[in-house]
Amino acid sequence: MSGDSRWWGLLPAPVRYLPADLAAVVVAVALTIVSVFTPVVNETPLRVVFGLPFVLFVPGYALIAALFPEAGTPPAADGERGDDGVGAGVSGDHSDADDEDPSGIDGIERVALSFGTSIAVVPLVGLVLNFTPFGIRLVPIVVSVSGVTLALTAVAARRRRALPADERLRVPYRRWIADARAELFEPETRTDAALNVLLAVSVVIAVSSVGYAVAVPKQGESFTEFYILTEDEDGELVADDYPTEFTRGESRSLVVGVTNQENRPTDYTVVVQLQRVRVANNSTTVLEESRLKQWDVELAHNETWHLNHTVTPRMTGERLRLAYLLYVGDPPAEPTVDNAYRELHLWINVSDPSASVSPAAIESSRVAAVG
Repeated sequence: MSGDSRWWGLLPAPVRYLPADLAAVVVAVALTIVSVFTPVVNETPLRVVFGLPFVLFVPGYALIAALFPEAGTPPAADGERGDDGVGAGVSGDHSDADDEDPSGIDGIERVALSFGTSIAVVPLVGLVLNFTPFGIRLVPIVVSVSGVTLALTAVAARRRRALPADERLRVPYRRWIADARAELFEPETRTDAALNVLLAVSVVIAVSSVGYAVAVPKQGESFTEFYILTEDEDGELVADDYPTEFTRGESRSLVVGVTNQENRPTDYTVVVQLQRVRVANNSTTVLEESRLKQWDVELAHNETWHLNHTVTPRMTGERLRLAYLLYVGDPPAEPTVDNAYRELHLWINVSDPSASVSPAAIESSRVAAVG
């Protein structure tokens, strides 16, 4: 006995006798898990090649195999006759139609239902995960869909084994291979040979085009996300409840963020200014400004930078403009809203703490001190 036979004999009986189509489902699940979680492989097009069938077809095929374990035969065309000369639609003492299981489905129906049910099964798994602590993330989705698919495969194998041998679904892959070999390498006419060559060339071109599109995806629009956030009571970052009332010399907290979507590594500079401005006739004139902060940021493509910083204004007044200016590379000598790559601002009021004490209160305190 060869080494392969010895190893094969160590496998459990349900695995050894798993039908070929269900074994292919298990292999597809395993290849998807490897392509998603293996550190080097998950950065190659193999992740897409195995992931798309895994999401769009494999779970649905396992479900349909569990629901319909019996073989099915496509309905005979009108006028088609069996070997005994009796039409498929004519009753006789013994016809093929009498032996068929009406609950079975043919191959085309099985494939079509597999696509449809996959589109239903995967979102349902995601919906259930949404109400669990795991959430809708890559690892929970892959693990859950894989588990559901393997469970359905086990049910399908068990139900198929429970049927009589002549009623079980069998995928005629050997006949398909033999027919394909005969059509490709043993054509009846020269026209068939030319069509076979044309078909083979078309398939190679189509596969090559898809592979190139997956391996070298077209770059999307280049842009940079620039935003200001605050922390809510739970510590979550939100784009709401911005502070508008400040006191000179006192600090308030804000979070500035940058996300690089430029499809290349990019160096940024963030400048924060507090400006006293005059707005008239749809134009804004800066009367006075002070630079509060400046940061240099280096980001790879699709990388995000957040910084929780404090704003401590030294200028007082009503409707001052707290401006955040983003530049690619070094900023100019005089950063302005007009020459910035991206610009954000908040309108704030900054009060003088000494102005909150009235002259009468100061005189009262002086008299009390003298007395």
